[in-house]
Amino acid sequence: MAQNGPVGPSEDGGPQEPAARRRISSSEGPTASTGAPRERLNSVPRARPRLDSLRRNRPPFPWFGLDIGGTLVKLVYFEPRDITAEEEQEEVESLKNIRKYLTSNVAYGQTGIRDVHLELKDLTMCGRKGSLHFIRFPTQDMSVFLQMARDKQFSSLHTFLCATGGGAYKFEEDFLNVGGLELWKLDELDCLIKGVLFIDSVGFNGQSQCFSLETPKDPEKCQKIPYNLENPYPLLLVNIGSGVSILAVYSKDDYKRVTGTSLGGGTFFGLCCLLTGCSTFEEALEMASLGDSTKVDKLVRDIYGGDYDRFGLPGYAVASSFGNMMSKEKRDAVSKEDLARATLITITNNIGSIARMCAVNENISRVVFVGNFLRVNTVSMKLLAYALEYWSKGQLKAFFLEHEGYFGAVGALLELLTTT
Repeated sequence: MAQNGPVGPSEDGGPQEPAARRRISSSEGPTASTGAPRERLNSVPRARPRLDSLRRNRPPFPWFGLDIGGTLVKLVYFEPRDITAEEEQEEVESLKNIRKYLTSNVAYGQTGIRDVHLELKDLTMCGRKGSLHFIRFPTQDMSVFLQMARDKQFSSLHTFLCATGGGAYKFEEDFLNVGGLELWKLDELDCLIKGVLFIDSVGFNGQSQCFSLETPKDPEKCQKIPYNLENPYPLLLVNIGSGVSILAVYSKDDYKRVTGTSLGGGTFFGLCCLLTGCSTFEEALEMASLGDSTKVDKLVRDIYGGDYDRFGLPGYAVASSFGNMMSKEKRDAVSKEDLARATLITITNNIGSIARMCAVNENISRVVFVGNFLRVNTVSMKLLAYALEYWSKGQLKAFFLEHEGYFGAVGALLELLTTT
């Protein structure tokens, strides 16, 4: 879809309002992220009340946040660990079954995964103590998820779910018709920023959520350096999903979408499927980790015989992505791993270049990269860290977050807890 200008948000590239700053007053309540006027508050779907939620003025369990992207569905689930004997007695069987099913498994069906290593423990949300779980599955398997929700009788506990991402619109009727659930649709960029700020504020089980990479070009010396985002503004937030959105964030309530590109994680995976025959994102990354992109790309040294000193271009810089593939001899010599590596480098370089230009134009020195494209993708993180610092002569710094692509889902959960 769009490459430049005020176009679609993050993963799906769908239409978005012009790139003017969004100033959202915290006093506006739940209508702030939806853009709806205050009188529409009564139209927000309400969950079926139960004893504890009525007493405490909070939503009934289970607590979910959902981000339905173009490639992956991200789901966060809060598991209470402070259930009282009274609550245990009141708790309906379907709620017990859902909690047991989600927390006793690390895999759901053929493609659902709970990222156990990302679990946040001893977390307090809305006055309750528990753990926050992070679950993902391919968007193409939405029908399986809806069938599971129906089998687990989820609609007997909730009438609606807080959801963000383009799929909240695309699958709205399916949720209603199959699962008996109404989706309360939330703006995905609002949810993204809320999720980033919240998760960074609670940390990662005593560790820092945010980090940079020191000496990213050296495999032996490269290491994570914790960074405190306590006073982060302004920052450039680069969300890499199926596509890419770049946001300039001036405060928690003031941001603008600067630009975006359709060349994102979905592009990398799609091209790898075509070029290598791989079938999963993890397989594509594994192949890329074993390949040599210099056999595919034409470098500066391939053209100049070395560095291009006048403009400070080192010989190893890519002059033309896939440029060597014009030669049949070189096409015959490359492996699938080389093609996967070159595809990854091409997409990553493009994202880094656009992010650098946006940071310079917005006069922002901190660039935070998030999104599921970075999941188990150390190659791209190192390349982004190195390129940003190198090409800016040390003026720009790349930062990353441990929970990568789950922030939109966290933002949806926060909306549930603050407006129900």
